[in-house]
Amino acid sequence: MINVSKPFIPDLQEYIQYLEGIWDKGWLTNNGPLVNELELQLKNFLQTPHLLYVTNGTIALQLAIKALRLTGEIITTPFSYVATTSSIAWEGYQPVLVDINPHDYNIDPSKIEAAITEKTSAILATHVYGNPCDIDEIDRIAKKHNLKVIYDAAHCFGTLYKGKSIFAYGDVSTASFHTTKIYHTVEGGAVIAKDPEVLKTMAYMRNFGHDGRVDFAGLGINGKNSELHAAFGLANLKHIDEILLNRKEQYADYSKKLENHKAAKLAVNKHADFNCSYFPLLFDNEALLLKSIAELAEQHVVPRRYFYPSLNSLPYIKKYHTPVADEIASRILCLPLFHKLQKEEISMICRILLRVQQYS
Repeated sequence: MINVSKPFIPDLQEYIQYLEGIWDKGWLTNNGPLVNELELQLKNFLQTPHLLYVTNGTIALQLAIKALRLTGEIITTPFSYVATTSSIAWEGYQPVLVDINPHDYNIDPSKIEAAITEKTSAILATHVYGNPCDIDEIDRIAKKHNLKVIYDAAHCFGTLYKGKSIFAYGDVSTASFHTTKIYHTVEGGAVIAKDPEVLKTMAYMRNFGHDGRVDFAGLGINGKNSELHAAFGLANLKHIDEILLNRKEQYADYSKKLENHKAAKLAVNKHADFNCSYFPLLFDNEALLLKSIAELAEQHVVPRRYFYPSLNSLPYIKKYHTPVADEIASRILCLPLFHKLQKEEISMICRILLRVQQYS
């Protein structure tokens, strides 16, 4: 079976070395030494001065929303994983969906201002597939209207924008270190903030609001992560340069082999050093997409319809006019992409897709 993703797993002995230290200390969670070490190494790798390691990427979004003291309406995208929208609704705010660009699948800045009302407090934009949004235009709009900006950068580990880490932008950026991501800690995530005071607020929030053993700085939740997860993250981080390089080579291989396929390819931001997190294809129609999925399944290949359906279809939020996102969601398919995917497997997948196109 060739699934759409398969987690990178370090050599068992690398992980065991960390486990032995955990066993010796008897320190399993509550901001342990490995969590602190991972935060330091991530800050160095991601070129950001402020970072907190948290439970997952969803908690990261919820902490960002709370720490920025948002109110009312938050403008966001209908084309992302459900956590982007559900985090807003879960915190009691109104997600306002703005349609996407038909080429890079990110929120379309030209449509944001029309959605701003007196209740709008922020823009929460996803860098879809690890491909940066139009950051400059989003930030310009936010400054003009005095709005906060949160970037859901769940797919972005290793992506640069204008030579800087993608996590350097916005008031807060969030990361996911879920096992499906290029870099993972099995479960995990991070919040990155420009303002150290915002990060300090989130540091309290992720630990129930504790300020010492008996005092509380404010309202909080359990957003911590464990030494066991941090250990896995430290082991994986040793391999990240190799992982990113290999992913780019695989992406280039797909691109070359599918250059005669009519499906549209992702338009990568010209200012980005793209991490090649996903390889999406936008088919001419849904029928061809479904036929391609069926033919791939015959060879035990399992791509995924990221992201289908459009978040505009969620039953617990208000509906908005997002025809581009709705249409793209029905025609887009992400092909298998993971560290140990073989060139022969990529060739086989591409041959199937080209054959389906030829006889359709």
